[in-house]
Parts: sequence; C-alpha cells; structure tokens
Amino acid sequence: MLPLIVLFAKAPAPGRVKTRLGVDPARAAELHSSFVRQTLVMLKSLRGVAEVELSTDEPTQAWCEFPVMRSVQGAGDLGERIYAALERALTAGRPKVLILGADSPGLPAAHIRALLASSADVSLGPVEDGGFYAIACGRTAPAMFQSVRWSTAATLSDTVKALTDCGLSAELGPRWFDVDRPEDLARLGSTA
Repeated sequence: MLPLIVLFAKAPAPGRVKTRLGVDPARAAELHSSFVRQTLVMLKSLRGVAEVELSTDEPTQAWCEFPVMRSVQGAGDLGERIYAALERALTAGRPKVLILGADSPGLPAAHIRALLASSADVSLGPVEDGGFYAIACGRTAPAMFQSVRWSTAATLSDTVKALTDCGLSAELGPRWFDVDRPEDLARLGSTA
C-alpha cells in the first residue's frame, strides 16, 4: 500500500478563507481556490509515490475536476483534525501519511518527496513564519500536538517539543513559505 498525502483545505467561501490577507473576501476566496488547485496539480506529479486525498472542512464541490479521494475533516482544533487523519490512514495500513496545508503555492514536489523519504517517526516541512506546511508520520502518539500554539510563530517549535516529549523522533525537511498575510502576497508576483 502506498503512503497517503492528505491535502487539508477549507471550502472556498468568501469571508471564511484567507481573511488575514487584507483583500476583498471574494478575492481571498479566489486566491485560496487557486492555491488548492496549484497544490493538486503539483501532487499529480507524485502519482506512483503516494495516493492523494482532499480533506475539506465541510462538503464542497470545489476542485471536482481532480479525480482524488475526498473526505471531510472531523471536529476539533487543527491538531485534533490532523491527528484524526493520521490515525485513520495509519490504522488502515498506510506505511506513512503526510498532511499538507494549502497555503504554500509553488511548493516543489521534491519537498514532499523529502518528507516522505525521512526515516524519522515524524518529518515536518517548516515555513518561514514559524509554522509548517506539511507533517509526515509513520508513527503517532495521542499527545503529539499537546500545548501547540496554532497559527503562531511558535507552532513548529511547540510541535517538535510535543513530539519529543512523546518519544517520537522528529526531523525537519526543506523550508518553504506560506501565504497568510498581505506581505506574503508580494512573494507570489504574477501568480497572485
């Protein structure tokens, strides 16, 4: 059985996505939809390496042009939702599961390959603002996200501490960036 890549994304509803970008809600929803589409296109290049699942916060027909498995995320904070998705796939027999965010347009497929190739229990793809764009796991622990301050500059360091406190080995993969704030849009240039 191949590893599973689960792309976490919100349904692209104006006023509910990319609100910190400081742009019109309709434009923010368009950007979010574009980021998810770009990520799904990139993931096509990993066919044969891993299977792909799109997991949204609520049922949506968005991105229906992509023939991938779909799921709806469970309840709880981000850590609880990530843990549930990891556990579900590992329990089903997947050798490794990677949860990927949709906020890193242009992310190279090689970064995903590196995370999947890690021999650590958990490998994380760090972003410049202190979070991570992806987490790949071959093993989990119930407290692996305990006391993580989500959406802060401490998210990555909190996660690494929680992982090591649980006895899981952790490794950092290639660094990238994500698009959360107005200044992040400038990095995209013509793709925004």
